[in-house]
Amino acid sequence: MAAKRGRTGQRLELGLQLRQLRENCGLGDRGGGFTRKQAVQGLRISEASLQRIESGSLNFRNVSDLRKLLDKYGVTDEDVIESLINLNRESSNQDWLTQHRGLMPSGMPGFVGLEPEARSMKAYHPTLVYGLLQTERYARAIHEVQKPIEETTTEMIRNSVELRMKRQEILTREDPVRLHAVLGEAALRYPVGGAEVMREQYAKLAEVSTWDHVTLQVLPFRWGYRTTNDFAILDFGDQLPSRIQLDSSWGTVSTSDKPREVDRFTRRFESMVASALPPEDTPEFVNRLERER
Repeated sequence: MAAKRGRTGQRLELGLQLRQLRENCGLGDRGGGFTRKQAVQGLRISEASLQRIESGSLNFRNVSDLRKLLDKYGVTDEDVIESLINLNRESSNQDWLTQHRGLMPSGMPGFVGLEPEARSMKAYHPTLVYGLLQTERYARAIHEVQKPIEETTTEMIRNSVELRMKRQEILTREDPVRLHAVLGEAALRYPVGGAEVMREQYAKLAEVSTWDHVTLQVLPFRWGYRTTNDFAILDFGDQLPSRIQLDSSWGTVSTSDKPREVDRFTRRFESMVASALPPEDTPEFVNRLERER
């Protein structure tokens, strides 16, 4: 049974439908749809707000604005109108992610909110263990090291680690997300939190690599295609467009569902998969690192 659509997914679905209606509706005798600037004329929402609504990061506060917009788009089917109004209403409710939004970099809440709805994920991390595969102690140690630089409090660290552990439930629920992760060798050799923390982390990676829905590969130091940025790709099947997430050097997160960008990072991932060790070699690789500790 598929996971129930979350608030982020509902907002994204609403935005996609509205964008399609805007682009496909007639504009007088010329056709060709409306621009966002044309769409908001006479309404109480701004062009910037409509852009955020269509991207799934915002919904309508006043349902009358949504009704007026649909009327401008020529939507007269009451069933369609009511379904979009209900989608807007449901997406405005708070979910488990709300309490953690202030802890995440710009752009990250929308991506995290969609993780539970993905059918599969691809992820590449060159220097640290991917967050969905981290142990609690490893995650806490990373935050503790960054504490004096990022000026975070002990409470913020506790909440951030709690969020990371909560996100991992998509891998252990009844209908888990399929994950294919490639970790750079540096991610496994970089010491985080001491030998005991690392041994525990190695043990978890060895265990997870045996799960049927998880494929874990290591990209060795030897020559092969690689990139310095970590990224992840979410695949929703036919429900929603695939989406990429890319971390920047400034601590922000960029996301995109543009087919050209998704295809580009998919090719990058496939190239690193070809350069990485076979998945069946992963348990022995991390077990060897554990023994070295």
